[in-house]
Amino acid sequence: MRLLYICSKEATEIGRQVASGACPYCKGKVEAVDTEHKWMFCCIPISYVNKRKYVCSLCSRRLVLYDQ
Repeated sequence: MRLLYICSKEATEIGRQVASGACPYCKGKVEAVDTEHKWMFCCIPISYVNKRKYVCSLCSRRLVLYDQ
């Protein structure tokens, strides 16, 4: 339990952009959301990770890209 208080993870949204394509479920617009995740140990930042997620603007589902 003490490890939970020492280590923490913060996520902040950097920005949103309109992505190409449509949602396969509701045919809504797709947005690309850029987020920054910051791992901290005793108030000292350890690492920064930038991630991009694709989300439908109408039904708010997270969309996953598959390579074929």
